[in-house]
Amino acid sequence: MPTATDLVIRRMYESPPDGFVAARSAAIADAKKAGDSDAVKRLTALRKPTVAAWLVNLLALRRPELIDELVELATALRTAQRSLQGEQLRELSDQRRQIVSALVREARKLAVAEDRGMAAKLPLGEVEATLTAALAEPEVAAQVRTGRLIRAATYAGFGEVPRPRLRLVTDEEPAEAADEEEGDQTGAAEETGAEPVRPTARERAAADRRHREQQERRRELKRELITAQAAEKRADEQLERAENAERDAGHAVEDLDAELAELERRRTEAQAEVARRKQARRAAEREAAAARRRVGDAEAALDDLEASGPD
Repeated sequence: MPTATDLVIRRMYESPPDGFVAARSAAIADAKKAGDSDAVKRLTALRKPTVAAWLVNLLALRRPELIDELVELATALRTAQRSLQGEQLRELSDQRRQIVSALVREARKLAVAEDRGMAAKLPLGEVEATLTAALAEPEVAAQVRTGRLIRAATYAGFGEVPRPRLRLVTDEEPAEAADEEEGDQTGAAEETGAEPVRPTARERAAADRRHREQQERRRELKRELITAQAAEKRADEQLERAENAERDAGHAVEDLDAELAELERRRTEAQAEVARRKQARRAAEREAAAARRRVGDAEAALDDLEASGPD
């Protein structure tokens, strides 16, 4: 059963993203007041979705049965592709285009129902690309089904990319192959009764030289491969750090924007309060001045009365 925090998070990802940061800040403040540290941690980790991601989230949260159909079709497409069923694959591809188009239209409909002003600026192309990626990549489909996508996804092609079948070639294989070949030739000669063909010393020396050169080249290529793999790993780690830093910086900007908006709201309220206090002060000054005048008038009347003496 969904918790109160789950429902809050769902509403945040269902609502247009321009209000996400403020909603997150308010939810975190409420969780802190309630002393719910787990909710604070969960809410703080949430990230603002792009408009395209929000549209996909709307589909996943409001029309999950359509996303289920998309996932079922993706499974059927992968099965057809593995078995090379051309006619079935073409039929499923047509269904893919129809379902993706229907989902894009439904996403637009849901978005307009939330905010009619967004109808003219919806990134429907990114929505289509994300749904197409979900068809091809099970990982993307799993993210889509959560309803908490934060950015659109893309896929360059369609279907699974076959992985090459690699085999490790050891240094002993060329020598073994040569021995087998020589044995075959010798055996064939023995069967026919002919004199076995023996390589001359010069040919064997040339073969040995080629074998050594091949071994050295293989070792050199292995060293280059290890070096390239290490460089690739470092580059990937550097890219991941850069992406994380960029994402964290973007989140920091979002948080600062939310804080600035809150400070601006408080500043406006404070200015209004100063204006009200100023008006109250001026009213009090007027009343004090009027009271002083009344005191003066009363004192003057009393003096006149006393000066006139008794009748």
